Amino acid sequence: MLEVFAAIFMGVVIIIISIDIMPISKDWLSRIHIGRYRDKQKWNQSITHIGVNWLNHTPKIKVTDNMRLVAIDMLKGNYSKSVIQHWQEASLLLGLSECLKNEGSKDMENQIKHFLKTKFDAQGQWRELPVYIDSAILAYGVMKLERIDIEKYKPALDSIWELIQSHIGEDGTVQYRKYMKNYRYVDTIGFICPFLVAYGIKYNKQECVQLAAKQLEQYETYGMLDDHYIPSHAYHMENALPLGLFGWGRGLGWLAIGLSDAWRELPDGHYLKPKLEQFMKKFAQAVLVFQRPEGNWNWTVTRNETRADSSTTATLGWFLLQASQIEELAEECSEGAERAVQYLMKVTRRSGAVDFSQGDTKDIGVYSMLFNILPFTQGFCIRIANFNTKQ
Repeated sequence: MLEVFAAIFMGVVIIIISIDIMPISKDWLSRIHIGRYRDKQKWNQSITHIGVNWLNHTPKIKVTDNMRLVAIDMLKGNYSKSVIQHWQEASLLLGLSECLKNEGSKDMENQIKHFLKTKFDAQGQWRELPVYIDSAILAYGVMKLERIDIEKYKPALDSIWELIQSHIGEDGTVQYRKYMKNYRYVDTIGFICPFLVAYGIKYNKQECVQLAAKQLEQYETYGMLDDHYIPSHAYHMENALPLGLFGWGRGLGWLAIGLSDAWRELPDGHYLKPKLEQFMKKFAQAVLVFQRPEGNWNWTVTRNETRADSSTTATLGWFLLQASQIEELAEECSEGAERAVQYLMKVTRRSGAVDFSQGDTKDIGVYSMLFNILPFTQGFCIRIANFNTKQ
């Protein structure tokens, strides 16, 4: 009997050690000959191939930075959360939607159809109704798919609008979480603003568009650093005190996504477009100031000593590509976007997976020190590579 227990114990130990060691070993092997891409078309093909494969088998993003006894995190349910996966899937969908505008492939279309079937039922409603506003960016990704009947999914889109409404606070802007009613996060701008504008324009709900504009306007007033024009992680609604870090790279990325995609969703002639364009111009100048000579942005953009972050670089590269559509910014923003692409090619694994993105943030001011693959980054790289400036 003792021998049986000893064998079982040793087996458990081996499994736990394997779970810890295998990902580290896999990363090490995957980084051999990293950054060998020189041709942008081949790079695009590789990153897109990975994006298609990941859409229905999206890598799980860790909640913690723990690298030891990971099996215990898994058993406790602390390894990954579905809410984190929503913005990973959304980014992949946004990237592939850009591919489909150019042509795409049959396999890509089939993978997207399968993904939609896993997320929505026959009535066009979510199979698992979202409870956090993070899911709005996934709904936006669905809206950007041009080869589907979007009306089929209107019940799901309507439920996202209802979810956002249920998070509106006393100041008329959207809370990140209901249990944190006095905080306004920069993440929220990226999650909700593109969806609100796209949904509002499509279904003639000006209150949606106005809410997106107000979310941006309030953050510009209370969440931006004077003169340098970069966002804090969050601010407190009651006293307008900034919270967390000014210059958190992915925070700049969330603002960049929300602002640029909201701006491009507004039709020419809309009364709010000039106002958002002024915001775009000021923020673009700030973004360019902090771009490193190698083309990247660091995870803390204000400190040259911090590590480069691919997720920041991909999202800000996308932003500059959009800002380059503004005539007076065309040259410098196009050059900035090109430098970002050159950097991202240098941190792409042989497989086509873009490496060295900062992990999931733990709390306001508590940032991950893990840098690895992130489907969110992959999706924005695909968006950049397939964006046609003439569209």
